[in-house]
Amino acid sequence: MTAGEKVAVDVGSIRAAAAGYLSDDILPRYEIIKCHSAEFSRSAWALIKEIEGIASGRPDETVVNVALAAVEGARSRLLEIERAGLLGEHERVQRLARSVLALCDHFETLTGTVMCLACDQKIEDTDECLPYAPVGSSTGAINPGRIHAGCESRGRPDR
Repeated sequence: MTAGEKVAVDVGSIRAAAAGYLSDDILPRYEIIKCHSAEFSRSAWALIKEIEGIASGRPDETVVNVALAAVEGARSRLLEIERAGLLGEHERVQRLARSVLALCDHFETLTGTVMCLACDQKIEDTDECLPYAPVGSSTGAINPGRIHAGCESRGRPDR
């Protein structure tokens, strides 16, 4: 790689790692928690850098300001000190993983990437997809998201 080349952030892998950590129902060993903490910290800093780079060129857009608010929230998560006990540290890393997922969402919004809300995979222009609008949604979202047609029976995972 030369000095002028830019390394792309692999949002799909980052998202999969964070979602996987959050979906595990078993309390991991301390070493596993520490590895994930370091991984999520690196991912968060990389996403923060990307989001701030995008924001510098579009400072007056509402979507950018919302993303920058998420960046500040992630920074506060990154500054949290290690918690006492295995459960305390696990909960801290879970909060960090949620911040990473939020940063992924904002990065994708800013770059125009569309992700499937059921499987967290990119929806390509050639993929058949459907709008995702759960019955009884209290969010009132105008554009609640999209899912692959094959993911229709799955729905959005719990986080």
